[in-house]
Formats: sequence, C-alpha cells, structure tokens
Amino acid sequence: MPTAPASAPVSRRGRPGHDRAAVLQRAVELFNRQGYDATSVGDVAAALGLTKSAIYHHFPSKEALLSAALDEALDGLEAAIDRAVAGSDVLTQDEGPHTAAPTAYARLHRAVEESVHVLVRHLPAVTLLLRVRGNSAVETAALDRRRALDDRLGELVRAAVKEGALRHDLPPDVITRLVFGTVNSLTEWYRPGGPVGADEVARFVTTLVFDGLADGDRA
Repeated sequence: MPTAPASAPVSRRGRPGHDRAAVLQRAVELFNRQGYDATSVGDVAAALGLTKSAIYHHFPSKEALLSAALDEALDGLEAAIDRAVAGSDVLTQDEGPHTAAPTAYARLHRAVEESVHVLVRHLPAVTLLLRVRGNSAVETAALDRRRALDDRLGELVRAAVKEGALRHDLPPDVITRLVFGTVNSLTEWYRPGGPVGADEVARFVTTLVFDGLADGDRA
C-alpha cells in the first residue's frame, strides 16, 4: 500500500512585528494629522495593530516619542549646518574647485541646499518640529535648539552681506527669516515621490533666493 505523501507544514501568520523606527514613523504621522495633544499612545498602538505595552517596549511615554521625532529633525538640520559652516565639499561662487577657505556666501549657499535635502528626507519630522509651540519641556528644548540654528545661519548671512555677496539694503535678520522661511514652506506643499526631486527643489530654491539677494552694485 503506497505511503500517503507527507502533508505540507501549516503556515502560521502571526501579527507582524514593528521595530522602533516603524513605531516612531506612525506616531509622527498621527501627531501631524491629529495634533500631538489629541493623539494618545493608544492611538499609535491601534494604528499599528499592537497593544500599548508593545509601544512602551520601544518608548516609555508619548513625550519620548515626541522627543525622538524632534531629535530626528534637529539632528539632521544641525549636521547639515555643521557641514556647510565647516566648508567641506563647498565650491567657490564660480562653481570651480578651490584650495582657499570657502566664502561665507558659498557656505550659506551650501547651508540652504543641505537644509532642503534634510527637509525632504525627514519631511514628517521637520513638519512636526515647525508646529511645536513650547507647550512642554520637550518642546521648549527643541525650540532652544532651533534658535541656536537660526543664530548660526544669521551669522552666515551677516558675513555674506559684509563680503558684499548679498544686497546690503535689507537687514540681515530679515534676510535670514525670508530665506529659511522659504525652505520651511516646503513642508506645506512638497511631497516625496512627486515629479520634482530633492535636487531640483534645492536648485529652484537656491536660484530664487540667491538671484533675488544678489548685490546689484556687485553685479
């Protein structure tokens, strides 16, 4: 009598796992959509099909989720400004390689480009950062870091004006706010995966900004 073929092992599908990054990503999506105050850890758990205890395995509190999200945005922006200020891989204003220290204008140009790329890579986290108002210790700490970044960028703008690379009839503080207000406005309309890529957006922004700020007497 022939032996019956062995039955195939039964495939058991359990609940899909979610790592720390996936939990944070979903939390940021909900914070942006519903508002941080209106979103609970239970909401995040429900959106992922997990229990609250599974969320707490990765993050001890909702505030820890917010802190991690804001750190993601701020760490990226700080690193971008560090690279620009240090002058690594910065080109001269005529786009040619050089051996001398890059100008403040070149550093500022790089800072704007880098900031656009960070915003595109970390769009949800940067969007959340721009919405915080200092309603908690976590938010206040994030705002302090943002102000420190603004101060560093302001120094670059003032140095570029002093070089004569930017128009001198506008206050440097106003230039700083307008330039990086333009960059931050991308959170309102830019969507990754669309017809315009990050490199193109960076080029559009820098062209618009620096052609408009060019010193007329110098040109």
